[in-house]
Amino acid sequence: MSYLNNAATTWPKPECVVNAVRDFMLNGGANSSRGSNSQRDMKTMNIMLDCRIKAAEFFGGYDDADPILVTFTANITESLNVVLRGYLRKGMSVLTTSMEHNAVMRPLRALESEGVNIGIVSADSNGLIHAEDVKRKLASAKYDLVVMSHASNVCGTVQPVEEVAEICRERSVPLVLDTAQTAGVIQLNASELGLSALCFTGHKSLMGPQGTGGIIWKREFAERVEPLITGGTGSYSHLETQPEEMPDKFESGTPNLPGIAGLNSAFDWLNDKGLEVIGEREKKTGQYFLEALKKIDGVLLSGLSDMRGRLPVFAFNVEGKDNGILADGLSRLGFETRPGLHCSPAAHKTLGTFPQGALRVSPGYFTEESEIDGFIGALREVLR
Repeated sequence: MSYLNNAATTWPKPECVVNAVRDFMLNGGANSSRGSNSQRDMKTMNIMLDCRIKAAEFFGGYDDADPILVTFTANITESLNVVLRGYLRKGMSVLTTSMEHNAVMRPLRALESEGVNIGIVSADSNGLIHAEDVKRKLASAKYDLVVMSHASNVCGTVQPVEEVAEICRERSVPLVLDTAQTAGVIQLNASELGLSALCFTGHKSLMGPQGTGGIIWKREFAERVEPLITGGTGSYSHLETQPEEMPDKFESGTPNLPGIAGLNSAFDWLNDKGLEVIGEREKKTGQYFLEALKKIDGVLLSGLSDMRGRLPVFAFNVEGKDNGILADGLSRLGFETRPGLHCSPAAHKTLGTFPQGALRVSPGYFTEESEIDGFIGALREVLR
């Protein structure tokens, strides 16, 4: 099989990541802060601290990349729920975009039923948000929060987060960024952007295992957010109330320790390769794919027509063909893609591909040009 579904999760993972998970399960395995400070216990605590430090440095965390301002979660959906449900209250208003994944839209719709007001900035037909539209929205009404994705999981369009962040800073509106598609490909610095919370997932371009993710917090914002889950933290056990101290405040229960061990190793791999090298390789692969795809008659590409301002995440339809049937035919020939609505109905409505959706192809760092050639040949055969 040729794997072309990296927007869903990257595969394969670097060997060091696999080895780190295996080593933890075979030679570590202790819970965190719930033992006798044995060598095994300390090893687990050190892995968690190391991963916090690397995440804080990787994402430009606040207070000189203070690791206590990193919260581990199971995925970016949980990260976003922690932030949105913990901060927004009845009568408050939140601004988002028409390109959001359901990881943002579903929590917001649930909060809307509880009295939270939602404003939406519409993207253009390429899925691009314009900063001036955000500025007009924030000038027209009082908003307590802005939440947006850095790049579309449907068509790969990268949003002008620097411009939006500047507008939010000028108006003192907290900005929460969903980096599911960009973390590990595009350099991000939460403190320079002035983000109140940067939400990330470990299993996509960060190259970590599934079941890992997190939040990089601005301290003042974290203090205003209520924890989504309360319970045992392995600390302050004399209290029956949730600790206010970070990182304990948002980390009740046993975390995915094997996954964190893998994510810890993934940060080393990313730092060793360098984001610029990774980004250039993916851009080159994406350009190669685009040039080949455009030679097929009847292809209707969603989003930008070249690699400027986008990731190698391509959604397209072929005139007169069902994208689900195309995906099935491609799978039978050995090519893994993803058809449908990609958990982003709002984005597909913006792009004009609702309700049928589109076929999404997302090559990754390990994709070879020969696989692209094979895919294009398979697509021609399926269309015949």
